[in-house]
Amino acid sequence: NNILNNRIRKWFQLLIRMNNKNTPIMTYTLIPLKVLCLLTIFCLYGSLSYASVNSKPFVVPELKQWTGKDGNFTPRTNAKIVCTSANPELLRIAQMFADDYQQMFGKKLSVTQGKATPGDFILSLSADKKLGEEGYEIKITDRITTSAPTPTGLYWSTRTLLQIAEQSQEHSFPKGIIRDYPDYSIRGFMIDCGRKFIPMSYLQDLVKIMAYYKMNTLQVHLNDNGFKQYFDNNWDKTYAAFRLESETYPGLTARDGSYSKKEFIDFQKQAATNFVEIIPEIDIPAHSLAFTHYKPEIGSKEYGMDHLDLFKPETYQFADDLFKEYLKGDDPVFVGKRVHIGTDEYSNAKKEVVEKFRAFTDHYIRLIEGFGKQAVIWGALTHAKGDTPVKSENIIMNAWYNGYADPATMIKNGYQLISIPDAMVYIVPLAGYYQDYLNEVFLYKEWTPAHIGKAVFEEKHPATLGGMFAIWNDHAGNGISVKDIHHRVFPALQTLAVKTWTGKETSLPFEVYNEKRSAISEAPGVNQLGRIGKSPALVYERSTVAPGSTSTYPEIGYNYTVSFDITGAPEKSGTELFRSPNAVFYLADPIRGMMGFARDGYLNTFPYKVNPGEKATIQIEGDHRSTTLRVNGKVVEEMNIQKCYFNAGKDSMSYIRTLVFPLEKAGNFNSRIENLKVHNYRVSK
Repeated sequence: NNILNNRIRKWFQLLIRMNNKNTPIMTYTLIPLKVLCLLTIFCLYGSLSYASVNSKPFVVPELKQWTGKDGNFTPRTNAKIVCTSANPELLRIAQMFADDYQQMFGKKLSVTQGKATPGDFILSLSADKKLGEEGYEIKITDRITTSAPTPTGLYWSTRTLLQIAEQSQEHSFPKGIIRDYPDYSIRGFMIDCGRKFIPMSYLQDLVKIMAYYKMNTLQVHLNDNGFKQYFDNNWDKTYAAFRLESETYPGLTARDGSYSKKEFIDFQKQAATNFVEIIPEIDIPAHSLAFTHYKPEIGSKEYGMDHLDLFKPETYQFADDLFKEYLKGDDPVFVGKRVHIGTDEYSNAKKEVVEKFRAFTDHYIRLIEGFGKQAVIWGALTHAKGDTPVKSENIIMNAWYNGYADPATMIKNGYQLISIPDAMVYIVPLAGYYQDYLNEVFLYKEWTPAHIGKAVFEEKHPATLGGMFAIWNDHAGNGISVKDIHHRVFPALQTLAVKTWTGKETSLPFEVYNEKRSAISEAPGVNQLGRIGKSPALVYERSTVAPGSTSTYPEIGYNYTVSFDITGAPEKSGTELFRSPNAVFYLADPIRGMMGFARDGYLNTFPYKVNPGEKATIQIEGDHRSTTLRVNGKVVEEMNIQKCYFNAGKDSMSYIRTLVFPLEKAGNFNSRIENLKVHNYRVSK
């Protein structure tokens, strides 16, 4: 557009100069005057026409096809969602769209059948083989017509509409035609709940977020253990957990956080209504310390108690019965079509062990299939190369490290792969290896699921089902919170959504994508980041804070400043200033009576307390690395990342003391709190 305008300007300047100088046109140009004028008119008309055609709407993941038209569509005040048939799934998706629309924009859309009028939304299921299983088409004219061959595609279309609508105050849509479909059928994430308990409330929000970005697979890693060097090199003391209720083995389930069978069933079913599949994982025969803590006789004395002994019949009896508990019956605990059985990082030091490992893997593949499920495994069969056959037909393999499972060989052997290369897409918070935060610039510019480590396959190779990323909580006890995990996961999820749906053909530079995505919510009704406002500002204030009072906001996320004036009074230990569902900030902590905070089972205290009668201005600042307390403008302590040392300094672990500041409810304190101010940026920086 700018190029055309510049050309037009230069042509008119040329005509003016020729007119002013009384110079024949042919002296300046070989183009005849009539042709020049026609070109000018054509380019002017073309420029104006081009300028009025809408550019592609920004959506995460990026839309595959867009045909821009002129003008915008804004739903009318009494807009309806009109369904073209009484199909139950069509009506359900329409109602979900209406509910989300109302939650996000405060406007109720009625769901109906019948005739649509300008200003309405129209939803339909219609055959279009070119769109595939998850594709959809949206036509935006004086109404919005969205159609898809399947309910899944139709649901994804409503996510696109919500994302577009939330980027303008009028919730308007540029007129045009969208045709959108994914490059890969599996677009997902794996979360380690074994080493770090992840509350069900977060998993439920995570599913909503994934669905909003068209990510359709969540692998839930249900058991794992810490490293024994952080626990006196003693397996008995080393942290290990299995997170699912077990009636077959009472006492097996972790005591510091677990899921009941009922809530896990409900979780999987709810996720399915959002078209997200949950793949439950029980990781054996390595990473199995939770099981050998319960039944020590099945642990390997040669390779470590985090390994099951593959040569003992008791091992198979235990694992068989555990899987069967969740697979049997008409309404099994493992609801979905796939179950992950682990099978990685076992010793390959001896041939007989390798052969036994391969037989073990094959045994549990077939056990899973015996209950009508598809088995998923970690890639390990290059590391465990041997003669014992392992079933490959209809088996999905997480291709995570090519030294453990060479992808080309695995494809040749008949496995279907999920690309999850460790060096590129593994997050291990604060560990000092793999990634603390993913390198999104690299992933956005260079990666697709066709890239598995250094192996590169053709895009959309039929044996590469898709891609995932993962968060591993290797360093159990390192202070990491669910909020810290989410701070790492959410931006990565957005970028991996782009690269698994849109694939190689992204059109925006990373810098533009990175800026624009900040305008999009996590999901309807979800704000795990605790964002308040979109620009740096004072976002909340109260002249006084009464004990027991509530706030407009439950919490404020990283890069915040919370300040208030306090007149001290005697306080009991455990007196809270504020509480949210995720954290507590204490005026007097339960142990020392100092200012401090607790979240995720960790208590952190500052070396400061307000004495009775004392007046002070308190300021708390927090980001994703530290929490700082200032009193009367002076830093009392900056709680940044600590190094904790073990085994006479041979081993170390980073310990983090972050806080997403709670605001939801004031405690029952005696002190006077005035002039509360909450900024969504760090004032002192």
